[in-house]
Amino acid sequence: MVLLQFVLVKFNIDLSDYLALHYWMSPHFKWWQFFTYMFMHGSPFDIGATITHIFFNMWGLFMFGSILENMWGPKRFLTFYIICGLGAGLCHLGVLGIEFSGFHHAFSAFQEHPTLSEFSKIITQNKLGKYPEFTNVLSFWQRTPECSNCAEAGIKLLREYNDIMMDVGVVGASGSLFGVLFAFGYLFPNTELYIMFIPVPIKAKWAVAGYAAIELFSGVGRFQGDNVAHFAHLGGMLFGFIILMIWKRNRNNFY
Repeated sequence: MVLLQFVLVKFNIDLSDYLALHYWMSPHFKWWQFFTYMFMHGSPFDIGATITHIFFNMWGLFMFGSILENMWGPKRFLTFYIICGLGAGLCHLGVLGIEFSGFHHAFSAFQEHPTLSEFSKIITQNKLGKYPEFTNVLSFWQRTPECSNCAEAGIKLLREYNDIMMDVGVVGASGSLFGVLFAFGYLFPNTELYIMFIPVPIKAKWAVAGYAAIELFSGVGRFQGDNVAHFAHLGGMLFGFIILMIWKRNRNNFY
């Protein structure tokens, strides 16, 4: 699929419109995207990012997944991998739903009463201050409260933001990979790992905990330029934990 998307884009066909996971209120959303998004990587418009994305996912899958597959067998490992990916997608859309619910409520209120205070509140609550388009309108409106076009400009910006966020698709096996990473840390907690740029070995359990903390911090922070679905990663870990707890009831099959 990675190679196919570069071929199809030459014919003005963006494969991510059909196979990436979209928000359920998006016109691009299809039920099968919960499965297909795991096998899509990168973007046909950025070959460098695509290569980096798939390389690190496949490297992580080889390093940690091969150990789990040898222990569980191919069938059980594939089941674990797919369920973690599905869970990651569900968690991602769930968080989006919560975020969009608050945004849509605030946007509707602003459309009815387009005031400077309401516009400022939306920017603050939805962390839109990282986008210069919003801060420019807000700053101008604050300097010239009598501005007659600022409300209209604010509504236009918010509508464009809503449409863009609705149409953004999620791709990649990272959710499944984070589930695999969690399972490795859970089953081999004291295995020492050497992580890039860290000069000392770290036990797997602390490495996994560190990754989870970074993902949570990044997901809550929603920093500018960050296009990573952090809650999908955390969702993969969560569903990995749930599966392990279910399998652990039968110790013979667990190991």
